[in-house]
Parts: sequence; C-alpha cells; structure tokens
Amino acid sequence: MIFAKHLHLAKKRTIGFLLIALVFLGACSARKKAVTASVTNKEAHKNNTVIQKANKEAIANYVPFTATSYIDRFKTIAIQEMNTYGIPASITLAQGLFESGNGNGDLAKIANNHFGIKCTSDWKGKSYYKDDDNVNDCFRVYDKPEDSYRDHSEFLKRKRYAALFELDKNDYQGWANGLKQAGYATNPKYPQLIIGIIQKYNLDQYDRPEGELQKIKREDRVLTQINQNIGKAIKDSLVENTPTNKLYTIKQGDTLYNVSKRFGLTVDELKALNNMADNSIKIGQKLIIAK
Repeated sequence: MIFAKHLHLAKKRTIGFLLIALVFLGACSARKKAVTASVTNKEAHKNNTVIQKANKEAIANYVPFTATSYIDRFKTIAIQEMNTYGIPASITLAQGLFESGNGNGDLAKIANNHFGIKCTSDWKGKSYYKDDDNVNDCFRVYDKPEDSYRDHSEFLKRKRYAALFELDKNDYQGWANGLKQAGYATNPKYPQLIIGIIQKYNLDQYDRPEGELQKIKREDRVLTQINQNIGKAIKDSLVENTPTNKLYTIKQGDTLYNVSKRFGLTVDELKALNNMADNSIKIGQKLIIAK
C-alpha cells in the first residue's frame, strides 16, 4: 500500500512537471509567433513617423471632406475604374466613403489608402501600421489617392472575387452581398452598410455613364479624331487575323462602346458577333470584330 501510494504521488509529480513544461513551451511558441507576425510598437512608431514626414505638406494642407465633396472628388476615378475593370462605380465610391470615413481617416490622410487594404506577402511598397484586427496591422501606403483606387480594382481581380464579375455592373446589391460572401469584410452587416450608402447618395447613377448623351457625344468626337490620326495601317496592326475571324484584344481603358466605334460597328453588332449577353469585358479578352 505504501509503495503504491508513493508510486501514485510520483506519477502526479511527473504529470505536473510535463504540464508545466508544455505550458512554458507553448508560451514561448506564442511569443515567437507574435514577434515574427508583426512589428514592435517602437518599430511601428518609427516607420509611421517617416511616412508622416514624407507626406507632411499634404497633411498640413489637408481640407476635410464631406460625403458630397468626397463623391465629387472621386466619382470620375470610380467611373474610369468601372470602365476598365467592370467594378460598379457605386460600389467603389461607397466602399471608399465607408472605409476612409469620407476621406477623413488617418489611413486616407497619411497613407492615401482609401479602402483599408492591408499588406500582403506580395506587397513591395511602403507600409503604415495601425491597430485593427490585431495590434500594429500593416496597411499599404500610396503616393496619391488615385493609386489607392487602382489597387482596389487590382485587389478585386483575385480569384476569390471572380464570381462578382459575372454579375451585371448595375447590380450593386449583388456586388455588395458578394463581397461579404467572398470574405472582403468581417462585419456581418457590411452589405447593408454599403447598399445604404449607395442609396442615400444615389451613387448608382454613376453605374450608367455610357448611357449619358453628353458623354457619348464627347467620346464620339474623341474616337473620330483618334481614328483619323492613327490611320489604317496602325489600326490593322491592332487586329489579329485568324482563318475565320479578325480579333481584337481588350486593353486597359477599353469599353465595348469605344471598341465598336473604333472598328465601325454598333455595340449591338459587336455583341452579336461575340454572343455577348451584356456589355462586360475584361482586359486580355479577345473580341471578334469581323468574320
């Protein structure tokens, strides 16, 4: 009995030592992971001071935005991004308003980051550190706001968001819900917040810029001048000849409308040639422009 009792106590002590060792090792591992996963407060402060000094003139001359002045400032950029990438301008503007606090948040003012896009393993640019999901989360820094808008479009080209580009560009509600489903935001009410901003400021009006007579007339004049200047030889160089069709590859800045005008077609004729259900196009896509 005495031997059994001592054996039992010895086992308890051994288990105790093992538990203490495991806890200690686990704590060391956790500390090591925390150090490698982020920067120290001192490092973050030093880095942010450099960024602030580099942008001190812009920060000093900063004029606070209202929601209306923000929309006026960035609507043209949002429309350009829509025409290039197919992302509804209303979605881009609403996300910009929401993520940047109408352009008045620290990330927007100091880092020109209007969408709260964080650093990823492939990010080679400057960084700004700010507490978010974690202490000293790393956010991307841009030279100007326009770069932030372009990076937002590029960011949404990732595979996880591919299904969104199958939606009609006027379907802002589908886009808002799709962004949440694809993991863009953790807030369960994110779609309702974005949709609410769009409806409050009537942002969906910017999803249909190509239907505005004034823009069409202006684009007609520009395209006429371009077609006159580039000549037939250069225009032919843009076309890929195959045994059955002549193909044009979509480039940055193209829209279905300006491609159709460039080659003397209507939008409906171009869509019919390519069996297209809507006006959505993507960079690198090949369109039949003649058979």
